[in-house]
Amino acid sequence: MNKHGHLADFLQTRRGQLRPEDVGLRTYGERRRVPGLRREELAMLAGISAPYYTRLEQGQSHNASREVLDAIANALRLDESERAHLHALARVPRRGGLSGRPRTERVTPATGALLAALGSTPAIVIGRRSDVLAWNREGHGLFAGHLDRDGPNVPGRRPNMARLVFLDAHTRDLYADWPAKARAVVGNLRLTAGRYPDDPLLAELIGELTMRSPEFAAVWADHRVLACDVADYEMRHPLVGTLTVTQQTLQSPQGNGPALVVATADPGSPSATALTLLSQAIAPRETTPEATRPRLGAETRTI
Repeated sequence: MNKHGHLADFLQTRRGQLRPEDVGLRTYGERRRVPGLRREELAMLAGISAPYYTRLEQGQSHNASREVLDAIANALRLDESERAHLHALARVPRRGGLSGRPRTERVTPATGALLAALGSTPAIVIGRRSDVLAWNREGHGLFAGHLDRDGPNVPGRRPNMARLVFLDAHTRDLYADWPAKARAVVGNLRLTAGRYPDDPLLAELIGELTMRSPEFAAVWADHRVLACDVADYEMRHPLVGTLTVTQQTLQSPQGNGPALVVATADPGSPSATALTLLSQAIAPRETTPEATRPRLGAETRTI
């Protein structure tokens, strides 16, 4: 499906999730064949003509202005992440240029230095498709200690956090509120798919998860988007027990490079003690410069 197909699906789904009473419209007890707002009602709320909105929702109009999109976002009661997603879906792709050429995604020296500077703070570097490009010892131990630590370095064996959340029993058990983590993963993938609608490997990942996980398929069909910037998660770790961490995603201002995900706990809290115990439990018996150096992943091709 192309970008404008995603736009049509997004608008239809979000319109169907709004009831007339949610936006102050009276229905006078009439029975409706389908739930949600009608196209003409949404167009009236946005202050645009019903025929124009219909063409936009059907993917027949590709030149909506920023003002029109903002009006539709207001009518749909979208939050900032959803509003940005709407604008990304409606943006007319540039013809020619360098946007479609393959480029190399790698852990930059600056990101590698930051990963090293974090010391014993659990951290991982993920690509735009949720592939793990690198992790420090604590990041590996917290998020995926059951996997080979050298996985990010081996072509074809690089862990993928979205696959782990939906298809890996260990990761599912790791999160006390797994549905919340699952929604966050899908919401972030939705944002990424809006930015990169022609990425075949991203489409392949989404197709795989849709086929293999009924839970993923159900959440994906909801068209919710979510920027995973900061979130608290209760984790049930097999080595140190239950702890609550704050996962923060740090990315370049352009939002087009690998992201650094860092897990922290409140200083002095039992969770902070658990992270310290985890670091001690997985520490090598003999610390050498090579052993303390962060493992950087191999290069990968993106579109």
